[in-house]
Amino acid sequence: MILARVVGTVVATRKDEKLVCSKLLLVRSADPAGKAEGSYLVAVDTVDAGAGELVLVVSGSSARMAAGMKDCPVDAAIVGVVDEVTVQG
Repeated sequence: MILARVVGTVVATRKDEKLVCSKLLLVRSADPAGKAEGSYLVAVDTVDAGAGELVLVVSGSSARMAAGMKDCPVDAAIVGVVDEVTVQG
């Protein structure tokens, strides 16, 4: 899983039929403190996440299973909204 922050939305009026009605969000990897790091990624939102929220993202075959889209061209899915991150030490 990847910790990321929702930084925007993606609108695609022409897309694969299996992605119709799917909410696409732009996320950016984040460190445990929530500070942006790394690259951007477009992810299917399965938990109704919103702008600025810290989220959990899965990729690859896990994303297709999480989104309930086994036969869809999905490589990343938001599967959780993070309430708190605690780092020991």
